[in-house]
Amino acid sequence: MNIARLFSVVAMFAWIAFILVVVFMVVQASRSKPVKRSGLVILIAGIVALVLSTVSAGLVFIEPQERGVVISAIDPKGYREQALDPGLHWVIPFAESVVRYPISRQTYTMSIKTSEGQLEGDDSIEARTSDGQKVLVDASIIFAVDPTKVVDVHITWQDRYDRDLVRAQARGVIRDAVSQFGVAEVYSTKRFELVDLVSSELDEKLTDNGLILVDFVLRNISFSQEYADSVEQKQIAEQLAQQGKFVVEQKKQEAEQARQTAQGQADAAVIEAQGRADARLIEAEAEAKALELVAAAIEGNPDLLTYQYINQITPNIDVMLLPNDSPFLFPLPEVGPTSPVTVVPGE
Repeated sequence: MNIARLFSVVAMFAWIAFILVVVFMVVQASRSKPVKRSGLVILIAGIVALVLSTVSAGLVFIEPQERGVVISAIDPKGYREQALDPGLHWVIPFAESVVRYPISRQTYTMSIKTSEGQLEGDDSIEARTSDGQKVLVDASIIFAVDPTKVVDVHITWQDRYDRDLVRAQARGVIRDAVSQFGVAEVYSTKRFELVDLVSSELDEKLTDNGLILVDFVLRNISFSQEYADSVEQKQIAEQLAQQGKFVVEQKKQEAEQARQTAQGQADAAVIEAQGRADARLIEAEAEAKALELVAAAIEGNPDLLTYQYINQITPNIDVMLLPNDSPFLFPLPEVGPTSPVTVVPGE
């Protein structure tokens, strides 16, 4: 309990005591038992109560979250130009009074929900976008009274600054800002730009009237049912289009895979054919080389061909060589009935 409030309590009890003393004196006098010097006692009790009341009326304690505006009946302007800071102060009793203003942060909410805002019922802001669509905006303004301009706020707005200043200015600024954007921009690509624009404009308006904008909160944006249906249909169409693109891309990938597979098979066939051709060429070259060697051998030794011929004859055939110029006849050896005889004349 601060001192000013303590004096108020003491002054109240002093007046109660004064009344009790007066009642007691009157009762005693009615019983013919007057108290000696009762008038003096009543006078002293009244003076004490009056002094305490006067002191109580002159002492003012301002809380840390407050500032006090002094309304003066003796000042030509009717008020003190300087507001009272936190702490204990003295004002002229019964000639001056103090109006307290909070300087802590305050919030004013305008919402479509009936239980969220300062006003009952739907208090959302109806606005029109640049393309003519109606939107409903829910917003909260967090603000504070500028401690250095409390007297100006009192003179201009008194205690109506939240309703007549914050509410009115916020609704007007929000409507003007929304009208500069299309409906699609409001809820998607330029939502933050909208918030910045409202904050800048509202801060200027409140500053000019002695308030400080702490923050602007764009709580929600609602659309008409017709526009909501059109947005839903558009999203469905976009999803179907995306699905179609996915199917086309999938088919392209499958075709590309098939093409690459066919290309691989063709390349493999070419490589295989090339391998066979190279093998055949090597084989032909080897055969040609062998024939060259055989031809060279035969040219140097003609009988080699006869020898090779004889070696190639079937093994179950008996062979006898006879010189062409021999004068002798050699009897043929006996051969079996199934063993043919071949006579080869020699040179």
